[in-house]
Amino acid sequence: MRYHYEEPEGLAKRYGQIYRCDHPIYTWCTLFIVGERGLAVIRQYFDSEKKVTYWRELDRNLTADIYLNDGFEEYFQKHAKPCKDGLYPTVTVRQIMWALRMKPLPKKRWETVFDRKEI
Repeated sequence: MRYHYEEPEGLAKRYGQIYRCDHPIYTWCTLFIVGERGLAVIRQYFDSEKKVTYWRELDRNLTADIYLNDGFEEYFQKHAKPCKDGLYPTVTVRQIMWALRMKPLPKKRWETVFDRKEI
């Protein structure tokens, strides 16, 4: 049986910040920033009433678990870059969770997959 990420109960401290930008795929993301370098992380959600998917920032608990992961600093140093035209390098939550060897989120059939490393 494959195990998946389970959100802990209660609220966790916010480690990333919510960032608004004019990216063609998303408007809101979770931004991890150190100095001038930053890394945006997005997660896909589904609106069952409108039957559409959209990309937004991460949930608080998930943000904390990613930031506190032992491999996050190394991953950040490798992928984070300075802001260019109001945009930071972007990865999906699945990409960063796999890279950090975290339990993945349960995959939904409506989820979009990006072939490239950065979005």
